[in-house]
Amino acid sequence: MSSTNQYFSVLHRLRPKASLQRFFITAFTGLIAIACSTAPTAPTSSDSTPSTSSGPKIVTTFLPVHLFTKAVVGDTGQVDILISPGTEVHDYQATPDDAKLLAQADVLIENGLGMEAFLSNLVANAGNSQLQQIDASEGIEVMEGEHEEEEHGHDEHKHEEEKHGHHHHGGKDPHVWLDPVLAQQQVANIRDKLIEKYPNNADSYRSNAEVYIQQLQQLDNEFKEKLASVQGCNFITFHDAFRYLAQRYGLQQEAIVHIPEDSITPQDIQRVQQLAKEHSVKALLTEPGIEDKRIEQISSDLNLSLEAINPLESGETDPQYYFQVMRSNLEALSKACQNN
Repeated sequence: MSSTNQYFSVLHRLRPKASLQRFFITAFTGLIAIACSTAPTAPTSSDSTPSTSSGPKIVTTFLPVHLFTKAVVGDTGQVDILISPGTEVHDYQATPDDAKLLAQADVLIENGLGMEAFLSNLVANAGNSQLQQIDASEGIEVMEGEHEEEEHGHDEHKHEEEKHGHHHHGGKDPHVWLDPVLAQQQVANIRDKLIEKYPNNADSYRSNAEVYIQQLQQLDNEFKEKLASVQGCNFITFHDAFRYLAQRYGLQQEAIVHIPEDSITPQDIQRVQQLAKEHSVKALLTEPGIEDKRIEQISSDLNLSLEAINPLESGETDPQYYFQVMRSNLEALSKACQNN
């Protein structure tokens, strides 16, 4: 018998049962403490790789702003997205969880130009007086929004849209992220404002932004080269989201419907038919997720090929996704214009 067992055996004979139980508990606890003090210690959090959650908590509004912000921030902070990719911005309805997300955030980055008209109420409900808001489109020369609804007698439809919470962009066209040159300015705006807020991360923000801006410059060169031979081309899209892109590369966009509308009227069909004939348009550019048999009917009736172009409001959250989609858009535009 070991010396420890002999020790406990003697105690069993000498102490009352209840007292013995209390002693066992005390002795066993002491033995565990001794064992723990001699065992190897696990690494503390300071020994492990820092989590991005320990850095600034940044919230972006929707996909393109999220892509640009993640490209700049890299692994220096946590970047969340308010509007889940796949949710139409104009259909977004804020939730208590969204207000909670902003209540815990340090920075909110938006596209601006009226794209996120819902933000003022949401920010107020979040009650975060320390939240800094960054407008990624600050300083960008803005196109005025088209007012085709009024010209085509859609006042009643416009009233219904506003009654149900679908608003216009205050006369401004917010789709600047679809122009690779203006996208560079948005990335630079995000970089500069974050450097002001977090100067300790300035080197990372600058180097990350430089890499991404160089990629945007390369993309711009690809658009210039591929579309140089089709300048003046008129193309028809489902929504009027590509005016900045068209202007940048000498093209002309026409749209079936004008945001925030999402339904095709008989007047829209008549107008598209007239435009297609006037400009000898050979292709119709629709968007992923748009399911309207009338688009296919227009394509068939006018003998227009049907191509897909993506406004980048849904998809993957990897910053490189921007280039994947934009190069696909370039192929669609090139194909549509080569047919003209």
